[in-house]
Order: sequence, then C-alpha cells, then structure tokens
Amino acid sequence: MILETALLTVKPGQGPAFERAMAEAQPLIAATPGFLGLEVRPRLETPDRYLLLVRWERLEDHTEGFRGSDRYARWKALLHHFYDPFPVVEHYGEPVVSTPVPCG
Repeated sequence: MILETALLTVKPGQGPAFERAMAEAQPLIAATPGFLGLEVRPRLETPDRYLLLVRWERLEDHTEGFRGSDRYARWKALLHHFYDPFPVVEHYGEPVVSTPVPCG
C-alpha cells in the first residue's frame, strides 16, 4: 500500500467552502482503480490547514491512473484554487516500524 500525503494550506476564510468542494470531489478520486481510501483532517492549531491522506494500492494508481484521467481535471477545477501555496504531494511506502492499535 502507498500513502499519499499533502499539507493543504487553504486561503484564509475559505475552509468551509474547501470542505464542501472536497466532499464533492471525493467521488472523483474514489472511482480510480487502486484507490483504497481518503482522509482530510483539519489542523487543530491553525484554521484553514488540512492534512490530506490517500491510500493507494500502487504509486501508478495515483500518478498515472488518477492524474491521467478525465476526473482529475474536474478535481483540479474544484480544489486547486483554494491552495496558497500549492501543496507538495509526497508518497510513502510500507511502515518500517508500526505499533498496532489495541482492540477493545
């Protein structure tokens, strides 16, 4: 599994509109083969900052599959105008150290 990450800095005061646009955009990425899940988490200390986490089966599912699709153009139109500065997107492999979450 590949973990895509991006720290999203949204233009001041645009957080609620960004969140609505992200909810609208989510099905676009979810329709991509190899997509395993998405989370967008607000930063508690700083309004209008979010952490994007996307899980993929393979790196190419994101870099070629999603970014090469017609759905990506719509994703960009919905979301990219919110960012200042534009985020750096990174991809991470399997953990080298992991602690399981206790059940129950």
